[in-house]
Amino acid sequence: MADFHHNFQLFFDEVGLQRQRSIGSEPMTMETQLGYGTLHRLIPRPDLDIVFEDLKFHRDFLMPLTAITPMVELHYCMQGTRVLHVQRNQYEFVPGMCVLQLIDEGSVHFEFTGNQPYQALSIGIPISTFHHYMEDFSGARNTDFSSLLGRKPFRLFHESIDPAADVIIRRLTQSVQTCRMKNLELESNVLELLLSAFQSFLFEPKPPRLSTMDKQKLQRARDIILERMANPPSLIELSRMIGLNDNKLKMGFKELYGTTVFGYLREKRLEKAYLLLQLGDLNVNETSLTVDYSNPSSFSEAFRHKYGVNPGNLRRRSF
Repeated sequence: MADFHHNFQLFFDEVGLQRQRSIGSEPMTMETQLGYGTLHRLIPRPDLDIVFEDLKFHRDFLMPLTAITPMVELHYCMQGTRVLHVQRNQYEFVPGMCVLQLIDEGSVHFEFTGNQPYQALSIGIPISTFHHYMEDFSGARNTDFSSLLGRKPFRLFHESIDPAADVIIRRLTQSVQTCRMKNLELESNVLELLLSAFQSFLFEPKPPRLSTMDKQKLQRARDIILERMANPPSLIELSRMIGLNDNKLKMGFKELYGTTVFGYLREKRLEKAYLLLQLGDLNVNETSLTVDYSNPSSFSEAFRHKYGVNPGNLRRRSF
């Protein structure tokens, strides 16, 4: 029986890509009558398949595939849309969506929209590895692939990409492009994404700790941070503005958005800096001041840590 990697290989074959290696890292370029783009596939170990996808088809395209080995796939859609047809059901993947798929043997159809870039990250594991992750220290397992599927050949869970996962995805994408990430870091980040998805979709749900009113107040806190990015209030000031004590603000914000208040602010400042540098109207020092970094060296270090590139190099590439 073929291993689960063959399911990915079927996709590559359909778009005219040929993989040469059985393990490691390999970038692949597509330039055919169907379309163009790049795929970067990483297989750091035999039970893990990671694919970074950036493709654009010239026209609407319907791709039939037959999965021959059961697998579990975690898929993040960053740009573009894709429709998956399974039997009489169809599932649309849209930007900002996290999708966990349980795939048994059977036929599916992928539907691509022409002249629209599609960017995504896919992480695949075999059923044996999935079951290993579902076990506790004693070897007991309460979650089983077959029981989750029932009699269906396919099951899908989805939600919006949470901020913590978004940070990891950006880090992985930048590191793959620059080839600067070691396997230890790569696998650690991928396991963190799998853990987050399994907790959201498969594990026992945690009792909600935030009321609807609390969530509305925390959303207001986020809005205030974005409105006053250049001159943010202190935690005490922010807690008074939204009507929550500072401890509940700190704990609730991290629960709702996956990061601290000022961690969120830092990420948004760096995202704004990235856009400003791409525009090329400001130099690095001016950009750092615009996003409230008084020390250009600290700004450059934070920017390089997040995006894997020096801000000056990014600005030069934008011209």
